[in-house]
Amino acid sequence: MAVTSFSEASAGKGRGRRIILWRHGQTSWNVERRFQGSTDVELTETGLAQARRAARLLASLKPNAMIASDLRRAAATATELATLTGLAVTHDEALRETYAGAWQGLTHEEIIARYGEEYAAWKRGEPVRRGGGELETEVADRAAPVVLGHAEKLPEDGTLVVVSHGGTIRTTIGRLLGLDPHHWESLGGLSNCCWSVLGEGARGWRLLEHNAGTLPEPVLGDDD
Repeated sequence: MAVTSFSEASAGKGRGRRIILWRHGQTSWNVERRFQGSTDVELTETGLAQARRAARLLASLKPNAMIASDLRRAAATATELATLTGLAVTHDEALRETYAGAWQGLTHEEIIARYGEEYAAWKRGEPVRRGGGELETEVADRAAPVVLGHAEKLPEDGTLVVVSHGGTIRTTIGRLLGLDPHHWESLGGLSNCCWSVLGEGARGWRLLEHNAGTLPEPVLGDDD
């Protein structure tokens, strides 16, 4: 039986829609390089300032809808944009960061020291339950359908803002683009309060910007 990708399923529908996947602002655990996962850590003052700056930029895109993880760092980031736009925020636990079990609360160095082989296998692109937690494909299984479901409700040329977490955003982008999970790591990480933009064209979703902190510019050239 043929498998239809997210890109194929949405091709030709609502062309011109955009999804902005926005990572939350800085937390104290980000500064300490401590693995957060599904731990509910608040924004720092710097993180709030990042959210306010980014919200001013994103508000100018006149988004039609916004959804967010229910963890406090994402919810507080979303609130800054909601305040400027008047949009209601739909919170969904399916947009939470990857649950990573025993890794959560450990620094990068501690993870390598205690779980070096597991870490190396994950970086090689092997399916690994980091700390006994979720697989990246399982994160995509829960998050991508939520994002796609809200995107399908957008009007022509509408924009959805998704406020979530670095790992969840990367796996969601990989799933919506139809990439093999082994290659999701090639998308790279997102800085605090930066975002990626997916646009819908004739053949489905495509990545327009990644790890951006400025407003999207149109592509003018032979590749458009």
